[in-house]
Amino acid sequence: MNIIRRIFGQSSEELKSAQTETNVTTTPEAPNSDVATQNTEELKQAESTIEDADTDELNIASAEKIEDTTEEFDKDKTPIPSGVTRPLSQNTVAHQQHVSLSYGLASDVGMVRENNQDACFAIQLRSVTVDDRPDFGFFIVADGMGGHHDGEKASALTVETLAAEMLENIYVPMLKQFDDSDRPTVVEALVAAAEKANLEVIKKVPDGGTTLTSVAVVGNFAYLAHVGDSRAYLINNGEMEQLTRDHSLVQRLIELNQLTPEEAEHHPQKNVLYRAIGQSENLEVERLIRPLPPGAQMLLCSDGLWGLIDDDTMKKIILEAPTPQDACDKLVALANTNGGTDNITVIILQIPSSK
Repeated sequence: MNIIRRIFGQSSEELKSAQTETNVTTTPEAPNSDVATQNTEELKQAESTIEDADTDELNIASAEKIEDTTEEFDKDKTPIPSGVTRPLSQNTVAHQQHVSLSYGLASDVGMVRENNQDACFAIQLRSVTVDDRPDFGFFIVADGMGGHHDGEKASALTVETLAAEMLENIYVPMLKQFDDSDRPTVVEALVAAAEKANLEVIKKVPDGGTTLTSVAVVGNFAYLAHVGDSRAYLINNGEMEQLTRDHSLVQRLIELNQLTPEEAEHHPQKNVLYRAIGQSENLEVERLIRPLPPGAQMLLCSDGLWGLIDDDTMKKIILEAPTPQDACDKLVALANTNGGTDNITVIILQIPSSK
């Protein structure tokens, strides 16, 4: 616009005034109508050119103003992800970046058995709402015992019963915000679910039984219920701790100082359990509550894993694996390499470094 004005030396208002003066002075005298007409046409053309420039400058100014506003808006807002049509608040983005528990799971028939009598279950539930409920996870390993199909039926029934009971009695009330006094604690729910599974197995699979190692994760705490010789471990700061106690004959003899751990490895009754799901109507369930340190791992497994791989090797594989699933797959492969004499089931939980 300024360039055009310098070229013509006048604004549009000045040109309009000049046009009026020209018409007034030339019309009466009309010394040369061609010259007057030519001057008038030139002025009209110049005016039209400047008015177009005014419009262009106005459009440019408007666009610059919108761009400045957009830049100012962008400074105060998180960049909009691809496909999102409205800005996300900082609070929403913070929730989406929340790091949750991750896990891996693997179960294999092994190299000797004809069918897999192990059963496992894993579920991780998250919600992002104004209620800010804690994350909920539930994980089970069950090693079936009995005839050809009785063991797998017992372990499957146990897993199904516990999963249904925990979702109904813990997670659903959590969603519906039932008063705490109206529902059992997590440990109470775990024990009640194990007792119900025990009665279901006695009733429906009388010749079968199963171990049970289950972990409910609510927020930063793990709640365990355990029966039999499947195991749960906690790995933290490079150290591996066995959380559960084997309910086996050889373990009991070790505790009574009647057997050494080395002797127990080759004892003919090392697989005999004195406590398991489906053995007796009066079931004693081992229970435990542990805080989950940031960055720690939990390992749940059947004896088909820990019986063929020593603790140090399991720990090394878990710590070095890029993901929990990679660790599960490597552990199963190594157990098979070492003979695979039993079914192999493993679940690994990775606790986030920060919540």
